[in-house]
Amino acid sequence: MPGPAAGAGLAIALACDIRIAAQSAFVTTAYIKIGFSGDYGINWLLSHTVGIARSRELMFFADRIDAARCKRLGLVNWVVPDAELSERAFEAAKRLASAPATALRFIKDNLDDAACLDFLPAMDAEAERMVASGQSSEHKEALQAFRGAGRSAV
Repeated sequence: MPGPAAGAGLAIALACDIRIAAQSAFVTTAYIKIGFSGDYGINWLLSHTVGIARSRELMFFADRIDAARCKRLGLVNWVVPDAELSERAFEAAKRLASAPATALRFIKDNLDDAACLDFLPAMDAEAERMVASGQSSEHKEALQAFRGAGRSAV
């Protein structure tokens, strides 16, 4: 987030897996100030990100929240100097792009299940995905790289 994220802009940001904010960035729900109840899934996304009580505060009052408070509330993962935002965002994107795609997809599925399934069904699905990812060629390559990295660090 290079700058303000208000209303639907905040909802779109919350839909992202990882959020990086420039120090000068800020957010606001804004809806109450213009007589709207919310769109783009803001109520669901916000309540799943910061909880119902905090969501009520943010939606009812629509205060301007600076980047540092966004980090404390869990609205963003990292706050970086404005001049470093693009570089840091591309570094994160490269790390994710180089990760084993199957494992990354299954991790996202597991985390999504954790938000809506009871513990035992979520654990069963997680186990199925663990077996499937363990049988992939990506797993074998990643394991080999991990072992090699461990040897060079010693």
